[in-house]
Amino acid sequence: MMRGIVRGAMCLTGIAAAVIICCIVATPETKKGADANPRAVEQEGFAMVGIAVRTSNAEQMTPERPIGKQWERLFKEGVLAAIPNRADANIVALYTEYASDKDGEYTYVLGARVTKVDSVPAGMVAKNVPAGRYAVFTSERGAVQKVVVEMWQRVWSTPKNSLGGDRTYKSDYELYDQRAQNPVDAVVDLYVAVR
Repeated sequence: MMRGIVRGAMCLTGIAAAVIICCIVATPETKKGADANPRAVEQEGFAMVGIAVRTSNAEQMTPERPIGKQWERLFKEGVLAAIPNRADANIVALYTEYASDKDGEYTYVLGARVTKVDSVPAGMVAKNVPAGRYAVFTSERGAVQKVVVEMWQRVWSTPKNSLGGDRTYKSDYELYDQRAQNPVDAVVDLYVAVR
């Protein structure tokens, strides 16, 4: 009996050692998630059209949840189909007109990039996203509601030297491209404007 226990312990010790070795020799390319984020980019400016709401992160914790209601409207009201001059099939969620920082109010615009702004449909707004430096976070694959919240939590906990500078709190946006077509198995990019 004692021999069996010793053999079992040796086997478990070997597995534990293998796990530790794998963790030690893992290269940055093999790591996923927060370890690989963010990357710095110079982004061109663009125009977008969509539906807007004024909200705050505190309000998102209440039953009102205005951002969730905007997503419902986007699909129920066929907002994307009504946007003229769409540049692509992607969805853009813009955070702009910050009152202060992550704790203040901001305007949330949900819609799409456009090639030009000729006319804006009733109930929608047009916004310009400025060119500049952005720290780009890429989510893990998973349910949209989960991965987007996790991405924002990473932004709030990332030191500014890892972001590449101070946040500007002018225009941040989430990009929902072909990788986000399945809402339960999605990957989303988050562009955070930095100085």
